[in-house]
Amino acid sequence: MIDKIEALTAYVQERCLWQFYSRAWDREENINGVLGTVEVLLSGETPVLDTAQEKCFYADAKILAAELKTKFSWLGNMEKSEIEPLIAGVKQRIREIAIEKSTNCELHVPNY
Repeated sequence: MIDKIEALTAYVQERCLWQFYSRAWDREENINGVLGTVEVLLSGETPVLDTAQEKCFYADAKILAAELKTKFSWLGNMEKSEIEPLIAGVKQRIREIAIEKSTNCELHVPNY
């Protein structure tokens, strides 16, 4: 599972700009929103699209989920119960890289 988490994390790091918003809370919101929607899509479920923000996350997640299915064929063989911990691991790794270990001092400035 760790190899799969690292492979997906590397792909997201290379291809997705939403993880690099200017504030930690923005990054956290995007990581959870986009990857949470990716999880829903990979599980074969229909995401909730009630708000503009949910629709924005869906726009990014729809493309990312399709790319991941193409690039990582093993995703198609995973059970729904395996997808949740996989995406949770990816979220944690991206959170660690983009927020916790970031050297951007402005990430946590409360005055913005």
